[in-house]
Amino acid sequence: MRFTFTEEQEGFRREVADFLREELEAGTFDMRCGELVGGVNRSFSQKMAEKGWIGLTWPEEYGGRRRPYVEKMMMNEELFKVRAPIGFHFMGDRQVGPALMKFGSDWQKAFFIPRIIKAEEKSDFCLLFSEPNAGSDLAAVASKAEKDGNDYVISGQKVWSSGAHRSSYGWMLARTNLDPAVPGHLACSEFIIDMKTPGITVRPLVNMAGAHVFNEVFLDDVRVPGEFLVGRENEGFKQIMAQMDYERAGIERLEQNYMVYAQLQAYVRMMDERDSAFYAWVKDAMAQLEIEYQAGRLLCYYTAWCLDQGKNVSGQAALTKAFCTQYEQRLNDT
Repeated sequence: MRFTFTEEQEGFRREVADFLREELEAGTFDMRCGELVGGVNRSFSQKMAEKGWIGLTWPEEYGGRRRPYVEKMMMNEELFKVRAPIGFHFMGDRQVGPALMKFGSDWQKAFFIPRIIKAEEKSDFCLLFSEPNAGSDLAAVASKAEKDGNDYVISGQKVWSSGAHRSSYGWMLARTNLDPAVPGHLACSEFIIDMKTPGITVRPLVNMAGAHVFNEVFLDDVRVPGEFLVGRENEGFKQIMAQMDYERAGIERLEQNYMVYAQLQAYVRMMDERDSAFYAWVKDAMAQLEIEYQAGRLLCYYTAWCLDQGKNVSGQAALTKAFCTQYEQRLNDT
């Protein structure tokens, strides 16, 4: 398959690139390696909201522009290349908003979706999925939510929660059927958690580079009103699987270390070619990285195109994420 973009789409890409160049020149942000989606800058997110770039693919009835996923991929490619500070609205735009449209109650849609799409205060989310013994195997979560009147009382521990130390809300998976004979994928529910609720403790996890992005989150008898249950009780695992395509299909994994690649290219161009054997290896390694980068990019765009065709992309999205994360490792190894 050969990808081509329409003149209108190329114009949209230029519009995004021009906006980012102006913001860089104005000193709104600078390009530096860091967490997955750049920094958190609500003012920057509000500028994107004014342009209609948050909820770009959402239906018009929710304030979106109903643009193709391919165009969102184009926008995100430009954003991630320069490490634009989209951390404030990213989770709400990518995952929470679409999930609420599909599974949320009328109240949840009316309360959260307009706030997300306008980048209003307290519209930022973190994910509370992974646990010490339930990372990739989300059906094994041990956090529990027990019904108490109209509320749920939640206890447990989450880990690797990006941005939990600064997010207003958490998007959480907990077990609501405590019968050990019931499989996890039939026993869990999704909740929206106000991160300032009594009983929540957020502890930083500092990585080996000295950066604080991840956290572990402890929930001790956290009382959550029943209206914050998302979708149906005990169907949370199925709901999350429906959301994973949006997370896995993104181009952020491929572009997270784009600056590393650009700097590596610049360094190789300055190398002394007299060490012919080593330079021959370098050229071969760089050619291989370029092939893999372009393959990953095409996988991302193909997945977006499939979404636009209304196709089920679960397998394609998983393949795309696996390839792009493996590319990240090979790039940094080189």
